[in-house]
Amino acid sequence: MRAESDAPSPPNALCQTGNADFPAISLDTKAYTDLTLVTRFKPISGRQDQAGGLIFRVQDKDNYYILRANALENNVIFFIYARGSRSQLKAGDAKVGSGTWHELRVDVRGNAFRGFLDGTSVVDTTDDRYKNGGIGLWTKSDSVTCFDDVEVSLP
Repeated sequence: MRAESDAPSPPNALCQTGNADFPAISLDTKAYTDLTLVTRFKPISGRQDQAGGLIFRVQDKDNYYILRANALENNVIFFIYARGSRSQLKAGDAKVGSGTWHELRVDVRGNAFRGFLDGTSVVDTTDDRYKNGGIGLWTKSDSVTCFDDVEVSLP
């Protein structure tokens, strides 16, 4: 946690400032099935990536789904992280401004996933591998990204 003067819920936000392949933090290990998970995030800097993401249906540190938005690529992508290896499921183009707070949301119903950026549906996909699991937050590489206002709701 650090002070962020423009945080949606001042004065602090959770900020990833280190450098790792895929930094992630578990928020709840409960076995969620269908859910809506939303956060506010601000990509601040990074030369390789400026990404913020939601992870869901987390089995363990090597197996989960990701909905990721990236300010350098201007896209929102669903990935699966399986046996420690990341693969793209589906991508959608969206303007992701650096230094700006955005809302990232995933709706999960059965094997269908819908990703939203700032209230607009950007990407959807289906996958049957993980039926339920935990939730968390995710970044990539040298991203400096802050998160605030994480909410989970059940249908």
